[in-house]
Amino acid sequence: MWIWQQPDWPGGQQEVSPAFRYDLAELSPMLRELHFLQGLLLGKMGVQANEEAALDTMLANVLTSSAIEGEKLNHSVVRSSLARKLGIAEPQPYATTLQSDGLAAMVTDAIGNWQQPLTLERLLQWHAWLFPSDSSLVQRVQGGQLRGNEPMQVVSGRIDKPKVHFEAPPRQLLERELQCFIDWFNRSRESNDLDPLLRAGIAHFWFITIHPMEDGNGRLARLLTDLALAQAEHQSIRFYAMSVAILERRNSYYDILEQSQRGDTDITAWLSWFLDTLAASMRQVLADIEQTLQKTRFWQRVDQTRLSKEQVKVLNRLLDGDFSEGINNSQYSKVAKVSPATATRHLAQLVELGCLVNTGAGGRSTRYRLAQS
Repeated sequence: MWIWQQPDWPGGQQEVSPAFRYDLAELSPMLRELHFLQGLLLGKMGVQANEEAALDTMLANVLTSSAIEGEKLNHSVVRSSLARKLGIAEPQPYATTLQSDGLAAMVTDAIGNWQQPLTLERLLQWHAWLFPSDSSLVQRVQGGQLRGNEPMQVVSGRIDKPKVHFEAPPRQLLERELQCFIDWFNRSRESNDLDPLLRAGIAHFWFITIHPMEDGNGRLARLLTDLALAQAEHQSIRFYAMSVAILERRNSYYDILEQSQRGDTDITAWLSWFLDTLAASMRQVLADIEQTLQKTRFWQRVDQTRLSKEQVKVLNRLLDGDFSEGINNSQYSKVAKVSPATATRHLAQLVELGCLVNTGAGGRSTRYRLAQS
């Protein structure tokens, strides 16, 4: 029995309130940590509008959400589409495509217009942007349409012995299921009884379960998650990209979704995975911010006019986290593209200037690390 066949599945009720169950006592410690991380992140970044931060986060979400489905997009092309949509001037814009422009329109509408209610028309428009029509191609997926009457199954294995990982509700139930989800999504936004982060996790799982489109359901579910998180923070400027963390955990992502589809309406395991992954994405951004601050503090105390461009290049590599064990003469020579003798002289100068410290090992084992301020 699939989860949507359970008697307390929310789509089968006349009322809008969902019947999903979860152990709040188990999830509460994770929620407390997440709200702490949210506050820390907003405090470090500032609540002021930052278009470049918005562009970078949107770009990361678009690229990684597609990568989760095995599709590799051109970074520069998608960035140019997003920059143009956000009105950000680029020094070297790239020629965009129907697909990249559609993706930019989709994500800027979802995040930029977070205050607007969710509607079926809006979902179908996102899908149309995700799969733009191109008269020059024979398209397998028609954008902007709900799936057809064929059973929607995710299968693997041999043709004669297929393994069904998931089966969505039948087509004749789809409109009712989808309208129930949309009504809940809009009403739950104002609920005082549902934590906004749990709401984002429920929305992700519920939409995946309905699987209303022929293709692109995962990407739309992650877009709805971004919309729910923007609504939780009451701003369109996002500083973390959850799809990046999902991509890093792609196998467990599919495993927990499949496991939860085969169970009852208790989705504690899914929500625990979701919150843990969300926390990982926030921690990574906080770590990146701290690294940037360390880099800034380092260059504030170092006089770059006394350094060669090769020395600056190597120091920046070290500040970016490369060579975690320290850099030796041979590595410096390769990175800076200088002779071993010049590398030895440069490293000695950097130690004398207080930029690097010798790790203490001798001979060829000698390594140099950044000096602590």
